[in-house]
Amino acid sequence: MTMIDIIKNQKAPRKLGLYIHIPFCRTKCLYCDFCSFVSRDSNEREEYVRALLREIKSRGTKEYLVDTIYFGGGTPSLLNAEQIGRILACVRENFVVCEDVEVTLECNPMISKRDVEDAVPYGDGLDSRDVGDADPYGDGDYFVELRKIGVNRLSIGIQSAIDSELKLIGRRHTFEDAKRTFSIARESGFDNISVDLMFGIPSQTGDSLEISLRRIISLGAEHISIYSLQLEEGTPIYRMRNRYSLADDDTLADMYEAVVSSMKRAGYSHYEISNFAKAGRESRHNSKYWRLDEYLGLGLAAHSDFGGKRIENTKDMGKYLLGECVENELEISQGEREFEFLMLGLRTSRGISKSEFFARFGIDFDEKYGEKVKICEKMGYFLQNDEFVALNERGFEVSNSILAQILDFDY
Repeated sequence: MTMIDIIKNQKAPRKLGLYIHIPFCRTKCLYCDFCSFVSRDSNEREEYVRALLREIKSRGTKEYLVDTIYFGGGTPSLLNAEQIGRILACVRENFVVCEDVEVTLECNPMISKRDVEDAVPYGDGLDSRDVGDADPYGDGDYFVELRKIGVNRLSIGIQSAIDSELKLIGRRHTFEDAKRTFSIARESGFDNISVDLMFGIPSQTGDSLEISLRRIISLGAEHISIYSLQLEEGTPIYRMRNRYSLADDDTLADMYEAVVSSMKRAGYSHYEISNFAKAGRESRHNSKYWRLDEYLGLGLAAHSDFGGKRIENTKDMGKYLLGECVENELEISQGEREFEFLMLGLRTSRGISKSEFFARFGIDFDEKYGEKVKICEKMGYFLQNDEFVALNERGFEVSNSILAQILDFDY
């Protein structure tokens, strides 16, 4: 047997994504219900990093090949570059990491003026390493350091290009801050940047959304994610909802359609219901969620889909700092997995592969779902052939009702 034959017969290592949760923020946005809280204490953040390193060491495995790492939050860029570097070094020591790993870090735009009370000691001066606050050096040192330690993708939370809308939802930056941050990131060598855009913001109109679209598209980001404002119970904006004029479902649908049209005209591929990318710049990490690939969540309140289990970390910071990381582990039934495979797969423009469905579940897709799909196809919501079935643009717009009809659930 030749060496080529041996290589062909070897099983390729299973791929694994790592999600790393950093729960700290400078301020809490009015709409946010994520596990995050305000931190102005550098010692608190350092204590958390040390606990995170312990968890990484305890859950490390050499049986997978890590091909994506995603720092989410919260505001991960509140950690300085040295802390991010220690986390990545620990990952490399305890996991097998591929050479072209995608390493994403979420950050907020740097604000152009900072309050003295927000200053955090760092060496001989202020902590310019806190993206989300001004960089007093003005030369993007933080981004340069991120590039050196292996971060190769940024996700910048812009949300709107209208300053009054940003203020209404509790964002600290202006659009000028966002433009400046994007420019510094580019000058620092980042050639893969994603930005966020929100619609359905109180007081937002079709015209103001069009302005935001035009301004954000003009930045030239490789990837754009869109979100409709959700009023989550317990958030300040939910408690104040009666003070605002909020968009109804029809208006939200019109806004979504306007976003899709603008993105397509600008050359972005609509590869997932809420995500647009230039060719080859789709989020490799987020695509794992939609394909039901395995991922491991590390940090406070992080979730995992790993080893056939749904794993949920504690939301209790005290417990986490003591090393009591995992709160719940649940086996995922075949029925749940089938439901998720269809629900998430149909969020993407690729859709569902019938052969992959059969390989995973031993079920003929057309026998089980074919009649329902045909009904929706006649209504103009689906595209399908012998191998794939996918929602078209019309289907994306009413995806919840279509999925509810096919999968028999209420939404």
